[in-house]
Amino acid sequence: MPEDLAEGGYHFHVMRRAIDLIDAAKDPLSLEDLAAAMDMSSAHFQRLFSRWVGVSPKRYQQYLTLGHAKTLLRERFTTLEAAHSTGLSGGGRLHDLFLRWEAMSPGEFARGGAGLVIYWGWYESPFGPALVMGTDKGICGIAFAAESGETAAMADLTARWPGASFVEDTERLRPWAQSAFGVGDATAEPTPLYLIGAPFQLKVWEALLRIPSGHVTTYSEIAQAVGHPKAVRAVGTAVGRNPISLLIPCHRALRRSGALGGYHWGLPVKRAILAYEGARADA
Repeated sequence: MPEDLAEGGYHFHVMRRAIDLIDAAKDPLSLEDLAAAMDMSSAHFQRLFSRWVGVSPKRYQQYLTLGHAKTLLRERFTTLEAAHSTGLSGGGRLHDLFLRWEAMSPGEFARGGAGLVIYWGWYESPFGPALVMGTDKGICGIAFAAESGETAAMADLTARWPGASFVEDTERLRPWAQSAFGVGDATAEPTPLYLIGAPFQLKVWEALLRIPSGHVTTYSEIAQAVGHPKAVRAVGTAVGRNPISLLIPCHRALRRSGALGGYHWGLPVKRAILAYEGARADA
């Protein structure tokens, strides 16, 4: 496994512990207190986080607070009409390399992926262990296992396309996985996506692709964008069924109140991704 992918996974596990400590503390933790709780020196902890996310641990702690979502809604709310005109123009390589995608036809989807060969492999990502699946046309699934566990993540994705054949081939998918997680060759082709879903789900996922990195929108805004303004609950379900985590950025969809809402792979992962994107955009 490439060192940069493994290092990203290590950073996530450290940061995941930091989330629990920040939530449990009544007041903001100092760099020294947070580093001591991690059994690290202050200098090492500062260096580790600054290298991973581009800001200091003190600054990153502000992005991890529960109130950060409300700040994003207030300061970085995206209307999808405006986002559509600018394209995927958010900061950084991590989420903006996947500019070409195509979808399985409704008829093919109805057959549960019958006759489709789906390759899969496990990789470390900036947000813990990730299961990546793809066809010859592009990535069709990414699951994060830090909260759910690897067995549950595998069962979740394979159950979505019961008629498909699944073949382990880590090396085949590695270039796409590296591109998706922002490592490897910076001049590589955009990560291709192959969307496998029902027609309404595809509309919702396409709307999610318009949200730039470091920005958020609401479920009701997505409902408006797909032409079903009253179908907020159905939109929420479609967002939750997004099989390509991170690349189709369902983590950028929030409730109108500023609450995070749900996240299929665990709310700590959603908070971590939003904090990561916000910090990188500011940096």
